[in-house]
Parts: sequence; structure tokens; C-alpha cells
Amino acid sequence: MKLPMNYCSNCGHAVGRAVPEGDTHERWVCPDCSMIHYQNPKIVVGCVPERDGQILLCKRAIEPRHGYWTVPAGFMELEETMAEGAARETMEEACAEVEIGHLFAAVDVPQAGQVHVFYTAKLISDFAPGPESLETAMYAPGDIPWDDIAFPSGRFALEKWIEDDGRNNGVHAYTARRRLIG
Repeated sequence: MKLPMNYCSNCGHAVGRAVPEGDTHERWVCPDCSMIHYQNPKIVVGCVPERDGQILLCKRAIEPRHGYWTVPAGFMELEETMAEGAARETMEEACAEVEIGHLFAAVDVPQAGQVHVFYTAKLISDFAPGPESLETAMYAPGDIPWDDIAFPSGRFALEKWIEDDGRNNGVHAYTARRRLIG
């Protein structure tokens, strides 16, 4: 996925595509200041918050997939760890505090330029919809609204969490090569 770029963020000059010396990939390069502009995947972090065998899900109040259910997840911020990001996203989307457990699922989403990672988590507070959620609810594994899960990566995380049954069975990996939405 090559995102378009017009101008150098360093000097403002028009950029062009080139393979920099010693590199193996075509990049956006500024012919004026020689700045190489790398475009790398974004990291999405999330968790599967559990309490008493039930999982906390959030119904999305934003696009994409408005009105569909998801585990709390979102883009990682600079200066935070992946686990801190997963906890922050849970607070933002479900007004809930979690105790982050182990990393258990990773999903490559090359067509979106993203990598999604998920942790186990214990729900340690009350919860309520945050600004990005229409509602929040606890679901037993057998009652999860599977047909209304927003993204394949979240579905994968839920399936692997249920499959692991709370045990640390390592990290499950998956590549989502189909369309993410719709």
C-alpha cells in the first residue's frame, strides 16, 4: 500500500518515487533535502476484557462499521507500549479499567497498512459507553453476536480467546487478505 505524498514534511519541496541507495523498496524521496519518507504499517492494539467468564464488547458509534460490535481496540499512540495502548483504548471506548494479561493474537492487515495485536485482560471496574461507543455489554461466549462483529481481526481475537479458555497458548497469527469492511 503506497499512500500518496506530494510534499516533503522536512522542507516543503515536491517529492518523487525512487529506490534510495542501499534500500530495496521504492520510497517517497525529496530531491531537494534528500529526506526519505518511509511509510510503515500502523499498529492497532486491543484486548478481550473478561470478568466471570463474560467478555466486554462495545457497539461502535463511529465509522467504519457504525453500529457493529467490537472488542476495545484502536491505533497505538507514540510514547506508549502496546499494553498501555490496549488499556487506554478500553478506557476510551468502554470507560473501563483493565488489568492487561498476555499477548495472544496478531493479525496482519496488509491491504490497510495495519497490524492488529490483542491481549487478554481482566475487567476490574464498572463500564459504560465512551464517546466512540453506542453501548457496552458483557457477553458469555455462546451469546456473542457473531453476525454483528465489526472486523475480521476482532472476530479472530474472540475466537482464539474462547479456544484458549483463559490459558496462555502462545500467540495466534492470521493474515486478513480480504476486505476488512462489508
